[in-house]
Amino acid sequence: MTTTLDIRRPSPHVAEVWLNRPEVRNAFNDSVIAELTAAFQDFAQDASLRAVMLAGHGKAFCAGADLNWMRAMADYSWEQNRADAQALADMLWAIHRCPVPVVGRIHGDCYAGGVGLAAVCDIVVAAQGVNFCLSEAKLGLLPATIGPYVVRALGERASQRYFVTAERFDAGVAHALGFVHECVPAEQLDTQVQAIVAALVANGPAAVKACKRLVQDLAGQPLTDELRADTARRIADIRASDEGKEGVQSFLHKRSPAWLG
Repeated sequence: MTTTLDIRRPSPHVAEVWLNRPEVRNAFNDSVIAELTAAFQDFAQDASLRAVMLAGHGKAFCAGADLNWMRAMADYSWEQNRADAQALADMLWAIHRCPVPVVGRIHGDCYAGGVGLAAVCDIVVAAQGVNFCLSEAKLGLLPATIGPYVVRALGERASQRYFVTAERFDAGVAHALGFVHECVPAEQLDTQVQAIVAALVANGPAAVKACKRLVQDLAGQPLTDELRADTARRIADIRASDEGKEGVQSFLHKRSPAWLG
């Protein structure tokens, strides 16, 4: 049973994961890390799932690491620190590799590890006025485990600045940099998130999973003969699949595809 998350299934095809520690601004500790990892590992095995929303209760989306947890870590050995960091890295990987798209709903401040959580979401919607901060350098630390995802999502140049300055930047700047896909007034946040989730659910379930994996596999790859052959194989596979055939036939005959039934 989860104690730090509020997991909901508003429909058979959609899951919602709410960080549920509002008293500490949804700061994470080893329990949060373990429960998020387990939740997304379960989602990966759920064939009915088509979209996941990641959100937070209370005033903040996620304030980073829990202070009590940080106090405990102050006495950790190198081996304990390594194991603890590996658990966080494994959690981020579980979300990143979740087969279905993950939509981040950022309603309040998003700091340190919280930026990492946003970075592993496939689509991020933030309320205007939300602040982001990669604050680790202020504590003499660095955003190492979240770094691979943040650099990909925020971009190398912006990461060079915000990793080393630990400056705050708001949702408008995050949107301009491409880290946030949609920046909307707070009262429109849920409407925008729900519209994106509805769009995901309306598409071919296998195609959406294949599209998510395609982006991850293509990012940063050189244009080689092998890559061209791989992409040709992928489109041939999905054209020949039952879902691909159904999608094309439903389009040609101007009817709804079977997956919407």
